[in-house]
Amino acid sequence: MRNLLTTQDQNFYRELILKEAYTRLAWKMKYSQEYPSSSTARQFKSIGLFNPPSVSKLTLPPVVQKPKTPVVTQRTLSETPLMRPISPHIKASLYDGFSHEGKGRQLYLKKRSKQGPEEKFEYPILSSWDYGWRLGDYDSDCKTPANGRSEIVRNTFYARNGIFNIPLATDRLG
Repeated sequence: MRNLLTTQDQNFYRELILKEAYTRLAWKMKYSQEYPSSSTARQFKSIGLFNPPSVSKLTLPPVVQKPKTPVVTQRTLSETPLMRPISPHIKASLYDGFSHEGKGRQLYLKKRSKQGPEEKFEYPILSSWDYGWRLGDYDSDCKTPANGRSEIVRNTFYARNGIFNIPLATDRLG
């Protein structure tokens, strides 16, 4: 069942289905007079709705070539680019050295991955980015308590395992 999900097998089945459809169509066009398929085909035939064209009468429309014009893309003022431009020192690292040596593309991608989405994009592109967008602005206001975990560790670990916790005055978590 795994083989049905590969791209190669999907393309094979698609080609097989198209080949069968074309074979049936060719047979229908060749032998439709001798072997009508059902009464509905006969009914359409008598009305004149089912008249397959003969193979000799099939002609393709002429090929119309459009004149080649240069493609010019212009941005209006209302359109903003999705990404902010890359800083020159990060872009310069792309062309300096080889990836095998830890420079070049590898260094560029490392520097680029260290940047957050707020630094790369003007606004959130994905809806999942809305949750953390500009969260770094609130980081300076909130401070974690110095001894926030110590009471939890003292109550859960030491009491259950029978270990006595007698901290000294010089002990600190950290």
